Amino acid sequence: MSEPQPSLDTSWVRLDAASVADLLADTDARWWLSGGSAYDQWRGEPLRERDRTTISTVYNQLDALVDALPDGMSAWAKVGDDLTLWSDLPDGADIPAAWIFDAAMDAWVLQVNLEDGTADRWVYRRDPRLQLPWDKAVLEIDGVPTGAPEVQLVWKALRPYPEDEADKDVILPALPEEARTWWEKAILSIHPHSTWSIHVRSPFAPAKASWNRTRRG
Repeated sequence: MSEPQPSLDTSWVRLDAASVADLLADTDARWWLSGGSAYDQWRGEPLRERDRTTISTVYNQLDALVDALPDGMSAWAKVGDDLTLWSDLPDGADIPAAWIFDAAMDAWVLQVNLEDGTADRWVYRRDPRLQLPWDKAVLEIDGVPTGAPEVQLVWKALRPYPEDEADKDVILPALPEEARTWWEKAILSIHPHSTWSIHVRSPFAPAKASWNRTRRG
């Protein structure tokens, strides 16, 4: 009997952090929980319901990560309205994420976001001016590599959805001062037009926003 094939309508099964770590225990590729999965691991409890588990890896290490997966698991890319096996993509294809399909479960089990980095630094894929040493960009939390929450908030700042706004309202006040300061500087320099930057007071322009000034006369 042939193995099931995924489709865009295939359901997702959400793995917990420990299950992800077990699944990827044999890979030498750098990976870490990202997005909402990183928020949840950092907080030690779910922030809200999510439909999938997200991790990240460096783009040129995805093949090594996929090669270490158990038999029956495969990586796919969404290209327009179609799915393509990752191994069938042309060299240099600019795909932001891969989906991992588990044939035994007949379900998607991981979204793998693809990011940039060097041997010693994480590099923001949208703007390489923004960089961090790996030990600042990825934290070890309960034995699971976890994207620093301030970094995840930078990713979400470009076009935040309502659920991103809700996440930010919980995560940002809980950040250590150093992390929050880094995030504020990153928002102002990399995403100055984000709706989130309106509420950040720049050290270079500390005045209140014009609509918040006291009216005179």
